[in-house]
Amino acid sequence: MSDTQREANSAPLDHAPLLRNKHYEAPSVFSPEALLKVACLQKSLPAGQVPEVCVLDPDGDILRDVLRREQAIRHASWACYHTDLYQITVGEVSVGLIGNAVGGSFAVLLAEQLFASGCRLLVSITSAGQILPTRKPPYFVLIDRALRDEGTSLHYLPASKYAFLNQELAIRVHGVLKDFSPAVARGAAWTTDAPYRETEQAIAYAQGEGILAVEMEAASLYAFAQARQKPVVCFAHVTNQMGTGEGDFEKGESDGSVDALRLLAAIVTAHVETRSSTAT
Repeated sequence: MSDTQREANSAPLDHAPLLRNKHYEAPSVFSPEALLKVACLQKSLPAGQVPEVCVLDPDGDILRDVLRREQAIRHASWACYHTDLYQITVGEVSVGLIGNAVGGSFAVLLAEQLFASGCRLLVSITSAGQILPTRKPPYFVLIDRALRDEGTSLHYLPASKYAFLNQELAIRVHGVLKDFSPAVARGAAWTTDAPYRETEQAIAYAQGEGILAVEMEAASLYAFAQARQKPVVCFAHVTNQMGTGEGDFEKGESDGSVDALRLLAAIVTAHVETRSSTAT
């Protein structure tokens, strides 16, 4: 290690770029609207908006299932450079779906663009590892707070231990899922940028915090949601014990997409009912 590297590594923690020079009330020079406008022109896309309810599917299981069953169509005006947006029908409601949106930074990039394109509720359903063994996987957890062990949230909110699901949204979603079977747990998740650095010590700490699952997007999305005042709800689909148990990563029928779509149907119903009651 050079003298320069030693000096850099000995600097106080608050000198780390991730924790410095953040101006949380200042607007970004680079906006999703600007990117989408240019992308539409470059790709010669028709004008249009995304569905009111959109879903991030980090594992891609839901998307693969609906494509296999020919129940999804590609959205014609989605201008993202990195992804395709598909439309599926949940009940009688058109829902947007993006697969393989893994990690907080990618999830928030898409969230920014989706809300700039007409989204009014964003749902993330991500595969997760079990931390506290409350029951045998697979099962869902409504994430009401997420340990901020990632970097993206620090660009949206000052440093704190957790990012939180909006309380009003939490009450509404929890209420509509009270009769869902199998029962949906509610609690904390640990959001990490480094899934292969889940050490015994880190897991023990998370267990001591009462954390139910570890995943890669919720803290980032909730920090974005709070900073931008946008409705975002995250679910962990607990499918594994991080490769330490027999039968790990068994997700259920069609790789868990059947249950995930049932869960999504309940959320969409709640959104439609809330929108209708607000309109009247």
